Amino acid sequence: MPIFWHYHKTVSILDRKYFIKVRIKEVSTNQKSNNTRDSQIELQKVQKELLRLQKHHELILQSAGEGIYGLDNDGCTTFVNRAAAKMVGWELEELIGKSQHDIIHHTKSDGTQYDAKNCPIHAAFKDGKIHQIDDEVFWRKDGSCFHVEYISTPIKSDGGELLGAVVTFKDITQRRKAEAALKLALAEVEELKDRLELENKYLQQEIKLSHNFEEIISQSKRFRKILNQLEQVAITDATVLILGESGTGKELIARAIHNTSDRKGRALVKVNCAALPATLIESELFGHEKGAFTGALARKMGRFELANGGTIFLDEIGEVPLELQPKLLRVLQEGEFERLGNTHTTKVDVRIIAATNRNLEERVEKGEFREDLYYRLNVFPLEILPLRERKEDVPLLVNHFLLKYGAKFGKKIDVVSQKAMQSLVDYSWPGNVRELENVIERAVIITRGNKLDVINSLPKSKGGTKTETFTTMEEHERSYLLKVLEHANWRISGEKGAAKLLDVKRTTLEARLKKLNIRRP
Repeated sequence: MPIFWHYHKTVSILDRKYFIKVRIKEVSTNQKSNNTRDSQIELQKVQKELLRLQKHHELILQSAGEGIYGLDNDGCTTFVNRAAAKMVGWELEELIGKSQHDIIHHTKSDGTQYDAKNCPIHAAFKDGKIHQIDDEVFWRKDGSCFHVEYISTPIKSDGGELLGAVVTFKDITQRRKAEAALKLALAEVEELKDRLELENKYLQQEIKLSHNFEEIISQSKRFRKILNQLEQVAITDATVLILGESGTGKELIARAIHNTSDRKGRALVKVNCAALPATLIESELFGHEKGAFTGALARKMGRFELANGGTIFLDEIGEVPLELQPKLLRVLQEGEFERLGNTHTTKVDVRIIAATNRNLEERVEKGEFREDLYYRLNVFPLEILPLRERKEDVPLLVNHFLLKYGAKFGKKIDVVSQKAMQSLVDYSWPGNVRELENVIERAVIITRGNKLDVINSLPKSKGGTKTETFTTMEEHERSYLLKVLEHANWRISGEKGAAKLLDVKRTTLEARLKKLNIRRP
């Protein structure tokens, strides 16, 4: 009978020392019984072969990087390699013959006691199946523990008898830490991603609602027809004349046209013709050379040059002085002009969008506006509806301004009573969307809680009750000055300025405006 086969039949493959002792004892017994030379030779061969096998297999097991245990059917350790002993902090001799479960596997990863009867390691040599565990802990000699994954494999004889088990395990502490760190990093990345998406979504919403055609707030069928016209003209270079009352959003429409055109990559230059003094408007539009007039200390580029390749928005075009209109007409027709103090002709490629709240036809009849300039501007007129003619948009605008000013003032106001909303819809809004925005801003400031308070912000309707109310002198003065400024398109000085209408000095009016904290919206 071959020695190696007999070795497997006798004991577990891992219990080499025990087998050697048994086999030597058997041979020694035979030697005493048959004291012959052949018996001595057989004994020497057995010893030599078994030592060789023992060294060979132990060398393999000891060189393994993973921890390896050999167990008998009682769960006692029959073999331990150096990697296993090092990981648990015990000496080899301290582990042999001891209960592996009691020493290193007595408690679960959650700290509760582990019943040896239900131990997956022991189960291998009871049910004869391989048991693989991905996350448990083994305990070191110093009382600390570390995360492991292990496989308990049953050892069987050729006849199928369960002789014990071999357990291979490895320390996965670093892997667990890396996984935890990765999980934390992924969670932080996901949180940052969500936050950036929300911030980006909010930012894009604010930008589009303020400047882009695609998100102009309206559900009015009449207003949508205007937007369809806007879309058609935006892709061309045609001059557009935007007509509408103050506060209807003419600048918003102009920005939408520019942002939808092929010129959106270049500048949109805005000029408020009503806000510029008559003596400076030419310089602002066309620029000047050094010394062109008193105070011209350096060469200055005009707005048309700044808008070259892009779009210029001439707001309140009806306020351009009559003497300057021929020069503006020339730019529209020829795309050229001269700076003040320079005879050199400057060529520009500029799309012109103009806007006015005045009736230019009436001004033409009165001789206050050139007819040829009017027709040149009126290539593609867009008349913007006042808010009172698209009341279905009021709730949408209210909700938009609530979000805008709620964020600005750190408030969350998401409730508007039906009565309050109806009062907002019923109001005539002479100041249009701008007035509505101002009302909602004031209401957000004074509101406490999440329900909008518009009682003290909404102007009294002309059709309301005749309850007599009184205001302070300062409030009355403020209200009166605001009306005058609106009438004068917020121009302070000049022939048609507010100071002239009130018959006071410009400096006096400016001082009163400063005291009452009145600023142009």
